Amino acid sequence: MIISRTPFRVSLFGGGSDYPKWFRQHGGAVFGFAINKYCYISVRPLPPFFEYHHRIVYSAVENVSEFDEIRHPAVRAVLKDRGVEIGLEIHHDGDLPARSGLGSSSSFTVGMLNALASLDGKSTDKKHLAKEAIRIEQEVIGEHVGSQDQVWAAYGGINRIEFLKNGDFNVQPVALSFIRKIALFDHLMLYFTGFSRLAPEIAKKQIDNIDNRQQHIEKMVGLVDEGIAILQSESRPISEVGELLHESWRLKRELTDAVSTPEIDEIYQTARDAGAIGGKLLGAGGGGFMVLFVEPEKQAAVSARLDGLVRVNFGPDETGSKIVVYEPDGLENR
Repeated sequence: MIISRTPFRVSLFGGGSDYPKWFRQHGGAVFGFAINKYCYISVRPLPPFFEYHHRIVYSAVENVSEFDEIRHPAVRAVLKDRGVEIGLEIHHDGDLPARSGLGSSSSFTVGMLNALASLDGKSTDKKHLAKEAIRIEQEVIGEHVGSQDQVWAAYGGINRIEFLKNGDFNVQPVALSFIRKIALFDHLMLYFTGFSRLAPEIAKKQIDNIDNRQQHIEKMVGLVDEGIAILQSESRPISEVGELLHESWRLKRELTDAVSTPEIDEIYQTARDAGAIGGKLLGAGGGGFMVLFVEPEKQAAVSARLDGLVRVNFGPDETGSKIVVYEPDGLENR
């Protein structure tokens, strides 16, 4: 039995610049962090006593004999791409719901690739893991997704990720003082809006509209280094991060009309009226989780106004995708 644990992420600034259509022409950058909420993937060889060849358990249960029968796109793509011959039983468990803007699909892909590598007795470095997940999602499955989620999932940490015109990326850990790091997370509140969405569909609209929103994305990328500068300064008020988040959300909403909805706008405005300085919807938009920047003394008021929504407490993840259970007994008889 192999079990991988892979974090979800919160991206604060630079979203939209991680689409290949953008960064292969202009370069791109994002700033954010992985969080201590996880996707768990367990993999084990399936005993040869069943009518089916593979068993996949997530929100559905699939018992299949051939790759092409698998409905889960990431499982089907990874197994076919790797040419897996043995029967496998694959289970997925997540701390938070799918299609929620926290990079859960990429965490699944990264976690599965990591688990399968361990099943083969191999270790894989974080960069290779992220690159393989990007390739699977963008080229094998053909989804309209960016390239940041796979990097957060593989690396973990608080990072500035730079996307290069040649298709490569650099991960630059952002060093924060203990006091500044605590202050950042003390000011953040994470809420589930109650709406799920299919991110690739919204992302496709953003990608199709990129050429018409060049100035918007350039401004969003500019907020990356500004946000880092505020956090690394001991003199600038940390509330400026909240103001930048508000500006980032204003720009993001203008990328396409699919980013927000009247219901989401109402949630955000309600939070602002109660004292939130800024915030943003995470992921491509349309639903999922919203992160808010709120001074600690005003968080009770925000919670009272958003009492119909689920709040999730979280902290940073420092490790990225890792194997938490490695029990290869019996694998030699595969």
